[in-house]
Amino acid sequence: MNCNLDNIIKSSKKILLLTHMNPDGDTLGSMCALYKMIYNRFKKKADMNVVSNIPYNYKFLPNIDLAQRYFDKSLVYDLVITLDVAAIDRVMDSKIFFDKAKCTINIDHHKTNPKFGDYQIIEPNASSCGEVLFNYFKTNNWKLDKDIAIALYTAIMTDTGNFRFENTSSNTLRAAADLIDFGANPNFIYKQCYETKTKNFVLFQNYCVNKAVFSEDSKIAYTTVYKKDLEKFSAGDDYTDGIAETLRAIETTEVSFVLKEVDTKLTKISMRSKKTDVAAICSKFGGGGHTFAAGCTIKANIKDSIKKILDEINL
Repeated sequence: MNCNLDNIIKSSKKILLLTHMNPDGDTLGSMCALYKMIYNRFKKKADMNVVSNIPYNYKFLPNIDLAQRYFDKSLVYDLVITLDVAAIDRVMDSKIFFDKAKCTINIDHHKTNPKFGDYQIIEPNASSCGEVLFNYFKTNNWKLDKDIAIALYTAIMTDTGNFRFENTSSNTLRAAADLIDFGANPNFIYKQCYETKTKNFVLFQNYCVNKAVFSEDSKIAYTTVYKKDLEKFSAGDDYTDGIAETLRAIETTEVSFVLKEVDTKLTKISMRSKKTDVAAICSKFGGGGHTFAAGCTIKANIKDSIKKILDEINL
């Protein structure tokens, strides 16, 4: 269904922007960019809901300090917009706002997105939700400013691994160039996202990599993260970010994954690969994502989850 954001936002008084659990640079950058655009263009202030703690390295984003984790569950919004949410259950308890809203819009780029919501703006060929927003703004002549440029550049840069991943296209680089012209500083944003790490973060990641398990002649690499590991390093949810990529970078590795204990009957999986469609694997457990970078949650303990994932990998 055609989505005319202009008309929908104009007719909405109470607006909520929703990110996914364990927020990354794409969902947070997209949220901050749309927040500022709504304020600039419509003179309206949207609420911003983050459903997990904001990683420390994204706290430089313009207006991120206005985002909140908890809202009164009795609130009813005229419009709820999800950003970079591949499946609606990834907004966790905030789904109640989505379900009660008078109008809902799903803005995303994941090919596995089931097209939930009243309206969708989904571009599976885009590198990121940030690129989807940039394309929409440009096509509809919505004027960008420096804050929006910083937020969108962050979204695009982080979801492309600093423009290294296979989802980086010529259109992606053209968008990044335009955003630089609008005031995004590549050096500053890169340092904030990738070179602002605490000592505990580095030690935790080294610990996880050091206990990695290799199978199938080292074509498969995986590691486990138990609650006790997180407690040992006072680790936040974002501390596991990048571990699967580190294991994938090993010359022999074709598929890597990280298993994080949610509780004794629930395990969160983050998968990466060089050639294998891990989105297809994760979709079998209700997850999804990109062809070479995806995730899911399995209703089993870590030990059983390892077996379930290994059984689905065909090299």
